[in-house]
Formats: sequence, C-alpha cells, structure tokens
Amino acid sequence: MGAGRGFLEGREIAGYQLEREIGRGDMSLVYRAVDLRLDRTVALKLLAPELARDEAFRRRFAHDSRVAAAIDHPHIVPVLEAGESDGILYVATRYIPGPDLRTLLDQEGTLPVPAALRIAAQVASALDAAHEHDLVHRDVRPASILVARGTDSDHPAHAYLTDFGLTERSLALTGFTTAGTFVGTLAYTAPEQISGRPVDGRSDLYSLACVVYESLAGGPPFERDDDMALLWAHQYDPPPALSGRRPGTAPGVDAVMAKALAKSPEERYATCLEFVAELRAAFRPDAPSRSARMPDAPVPYLPPSPAPAPSTPGGSAESTPGPPFDEDDDEW
Repeated sequence: MGAGRGFLEGREIAGYQLEREIGRGDMSLVYRAVDLRLDRTVALKLLAPELARDEAFRRRFAHDSRVAAAIDHPHIVPVLEAGESDGILYVATRYIPGPDLRTLLDQEGTLPVPAALRIAAQVASALDAAHEHDLVHRDVRPASILVARGTDSDHPAHAYLTDFGLTERSLALTGFTTAGTFVGTLAYTAPEQISGRPVDGRSDLYSLACVVYESLAGGPPFERDDDMALLWAHQYDPPPALSGRRPGTAPGVDAVMAKALAKSPEERYATCLEFVAELRAAFRPDAPSRSARMPDAPVPYLPPSPAPAPSTPGGSAESTPGPPFDEDDDEW
C-alpha cells in the first residue's frame, strides 16, 4: 500500500480512531487505534483496496475471520471484529504491547536455547489448535509472532501468533490465490506451497521449523542471493545442519530439524507440538547422539493464560523492551 507512513493517522474507519501506524506489509497497514464504541485500544489491520475487489478473496476473508474469531487459545491474538468499510477490508484484534520476533532477532541475532524452545512450544500449540479447525496459517514467520512479557520468572515470555484472519482453509487449496498471487514469505515457505500443491498443517510445521532454525542459528536454513534460487533451495537442497551454525548443538538436534524440514509433508512430524517435543528432548544434556528417536507420545505444552493486557497483530512491533532472556536459564 504505497502511501507514506502514517498517512491515515487521525482518520476514523468503521468506528475506530486511528492513532499511529505500527506495521505494514505489501498489501496491508496496521494501526494502533481506539474502538470508539467500547473505548479500548485495538490493533486495526487495513487491507489494500484491490483485495476487496476480488470476490473470491472477500469470501475467503469473511470465512477465515469467523473461524479465527472462534478459536479461543492463549497464544493466538484474539480477533475482535472483521468487516468492510468504504471498500476497505479490516480486521480488529487485541492490541499486544511488545515486539515481534523479527524485531528481537534483528536486535539479538540469536536467542538462548530455552527462550527459543519456549516460544516455539507456544506457537506450536497455537498452530495445532488452528489446524484442528481446518485453518492453515500459510505465512508463519518471525514478524507474525508477537512476544509480550510473561506472568512471572517461570514464564518470562508469552508468544502470540497473529494474522489468522488472512489465512486459507487446508482443504483443496494450493499455495496461490485465485488471482495468482503467491501467499507466504519465501524464507519460510514449504516446498509444496511453492510448487502449488495442496497444503495442510504440515506446511505450517515446515515454516515453524524455519523460524526455530533462525532463532537458534541467526538466519533461516536457506539463504540465497535471489528469489528463484531460494525457491529452488526449499524444493531441492538439503537443509544445512544446525550444529554447523550453532557450535555445541547435539547431533540429535540435526536429525529433528531435518525431519521437520523434509521436502515431502509425509516425512515430517504429524503435529507442531510433536516436533517441538522431539527438539526439546534432543537438546537435553543426556539426549542420545544418534538420530533422534520418536517418543511414544508428544509432550504437550500447556502454558498458563496470562492476565488480559492491552494488546499488535500482523507483525507490528512496538518499542517496548522485549522479554528477559537469560543465557544461564537451563529450564527446557
């Protein structure tokens, strides 16, 4: 949306007073706004007007927004309202103060292993909950993961996955919209999504594995000089071993990451939590050095729900400090 930053500040749209721009993408803007009816702060995402003119997109947007609003999960940013006003589609969500994971990685380079695993487990729990509703995110990336302060020293960070109102259902869908526009961010996109094959929750698992890899290695598994080379790498090149980019990583971790980043969805883990459970087990000091074995059952992560707080969706990063990551924290 090519206008200058903040050009809508002060405007009222669909009963929301826009305060300031807090994020943007190629086809959207995100504003911190005030709900004038309930006097509460929200994050309001405005989609490019050309999307509203695509009837297929409008129907999909309405359906997925309803499904996303119905999912009650502590690590999914709640959708408060979605609709259309003067030819602009919008989504209002709870406002989350705090940076997104993209901002944290840009600042820190890498995260401590315990912090990366905690965030991964929380996002995995959110994704599995969405997949149970036949909702596939399709664009899991650091900018779609918001990181707020947790409730106490045992839970120092609380991650939220956002942008569920802009996703597509898993059944009979490919990596491209009806208008031919690719959906996804190349550095984190599953091979089947690139090639236009049907996607499901295992595509999100691949993207999550790319995010976890970057959190630990300082960059995603595949980095190339141009987009075509990157697309090729996702589809055909083996992922580089994490142990080669993060010294001291147990060999079992490489086996877990290789399975999560398998080219074929059938060769990956069945759920996101299963992947994170195996990764946690491989990182433990007493983990076997051979190829990671599959546990009898995945270990679920059940984080406590924090007290409600004003809350930014869609990759919007605030300037408030991030969570207190501690390199000496050895709790997995």
